[in-house]
Amino acid sequence: MTAVETYTTLADAARAMSRDATYLGGGTLVMREVNEGVGTQRLVRVTDPALREIRGSGDTVRLGAGVTMADVLNHRDLAFLHPVARLIGGPQVRNMATVAGNLFAAHPYGDFATALLALGARVVPAVQGSARDIEELLRDRDRAGLIAAVEVPRLRDARAFGFRKVSRVKPKGVSVLSIAVHLPRESGRIRGARVAFGAMGPTPLRATGAERALEGQMLDTTVFDRAAAAATEGLAPPTDEIATEWYRREVAGVHLRRLLSEMERG
Repeated sequence: MTAVETYTTLADAARAMSRDATYLGGGTLVMREVNEGVGTQRLVRVTDPALREIRGSGDTVRLGAGVTMADVLNHRDLAFLHPVARLIGGPQVRNMATVAGNLFAAHPYGDFATALLALGARVVPAVQGSARDIEELLRDRDRAGLIAAVEVPRLRDARAFGFRKVSRVKPKGVSVLSIAVHLPRESGRIRGARVAFGAMGPTPLRATGAERALEGQMLDTTVFDRAAAAATEGLAPPTDEIATEWYRREVAGVHLRRLLSEMERG
C-alpha cells in the first residue's frame, strides 16, 4: 500500500525525505510507476502555494518548482517557452507536469529541461544554498535534493531561441530527440551560443561542438553546415524502443540545421 505524506513547506518535506521516499509533484511519471507496482511505497508532497508562483524581476523570471506546463502557457512573460510547453503531452499531462519534475524525468522524457539547459537556467534548492547552474544539477540528479524554483533569463529577443522536437507520433509522441538553441547576438554575431539535445544521452546534454562552430559567427548556410557536422560530438545517444544510436546520430545534425535555418528566417 502506498502512503502519501503531506507537508506545508519544502523544508519540512526535505527533512522527511529518505531513500524509501519519492517526492510527488505533478505525478505524471511517479504515479505511473506506482500504478505499475515499481514505484516507492512512500510519497511526499507539499502544499505551499509559492511552488506555483511565476515572478518576474529584472532580466529573470522565477518559476516555482510546482509550476505546470499549462501555467507556463498561460503566462505572457514566458511566451518564448510556449512552443516547448505545448509539445509536452496532451492537455491532461500539461495540467499536471511540473517544471521541476521535468528536470528529473528519465530518458527519453525531459524536453522542457532541454530548453532550460539551452537557456542557461539556474536552479534554486529547497534548503539553504545559492542557485546553481542547471547543467550542474543534470550531471548529478540523484543527489540534487528538492527544488524550490527555476530561474530563467527573460528573453528580449524571442528570435534568439529555438526549439525542435522530433517524434514518430505527431505531434505529442515521445521524442526521438529534441533540440533547443539559444543564440544571443551582438552586432549580428553570435555571442554565448548554447545548443542542447534531449534524448541523446541519459540527461539533456549541451552540444559543445556545435556551440564552437556557431560562436562569433553570423548565421549563414556555411555556419549551419559546420554546426550540423559537429552536432553529436561528446553526446551518447542510446538505443531503445524508439530509435537506435545510429539513427539518432544520423538525424541529429539534419534537424539542428533545419532549426537554425528556421531561426535565421525569423
